[in-house]
Amino acid sequence: MLLDGMGHATWVVNDGIATVEAAATFRPDIILLDIAMPRLNGFDACSRIRAQPADRQVVIVALTGWIQDEMRQRSREAGFDFYLIKPVEPDALRKLIQDCMPAGD
Repeated sequence: MLLDGMGHATWVVNDGIATVEAAATFRPDIILLDIAMPRLNGFDACSRIRAQPADRQVVIVALTGWIQDEMRQRSREAGFDFYLIKPVEPDALRKLIQDCMPAGD
């Protein structure tokens, strides 16, 4: 709702496999991806998205409740660009999205 309210087009899916499929179809600029998802965890979903052919690099943000350093390391290895702990402050999310959006969007 926050992203929609900011004027961004959003697509919500509820599991890792659907996330990978949606990334190929929707071709987003930014993906906010939970790590603990059914069917395929966020680490594996991120790796699969990174393996897809693309004409540009999508920004993938881990949005999770896990605060352990090990999880941050695993997220880097999987290909995440950023790691945010829930609950995320709306202003922090707004700034991250603004900083990551391609010019002209």
